Amino acid sequence: MEANLLTMVAIAAMLVALLLIPLGLPGLWLMLAILAVGAWAGRIGLALLLLLVLLAALAELAEFLLVKRLSARYGGSNRAFWGAVAGGILGVLIGLPVPVVGALAAGLLGTFAGAALVALLESRQLGAATRVGWGAVLGRAFSAAVKVAVGIVILVAGGVGLVVG
Repeated sequence: MEANLLTMVAIAAMLVALLLIPLGLPGLWLMLAILAVGAWAGRIGLALLLLLVLLAALAELAEFLLVKRLSARYGGSNRAFWGAVAGGILGVLIGLPVPVVGALAAGLLGTFAGAALVALLESRQLGAATRVGWGAVLGRAFSAAVKVAVGIVILVAGGVGLVVG
């Protein structure tokens, strides 16, 4: 009975962690931390945990590459990419006090502002800078979708592992 209750709490906590991903928070890694405790308790196999860690690492790499590629496709430089990263992090931190949509909206706005500001400083052209900012936002949105999809895979595979294990 106690093991079943802990399994249900772990799955519920992983579901909450999944909801953190679009906000720019480390939901994938929280899910994996929960599963690591499950592996330590003998509820899931180490091979499954390592496979899911690899999947999460690939999702993080995809996030990096999507923002970088779309920023570049819309005319951004490497500096504009790093501006997008810094702006996105700052935006999430500023938006955290506003429940749910604050971090999401502020993270996207920060991504746009960081990329666009650097591009504006480089090119002195508002139109070009706006385009770079938009590319960074598209990259961030697509990467969030990829990470949520990976999070769903981790939730299902890890949840099944916890229940069956």
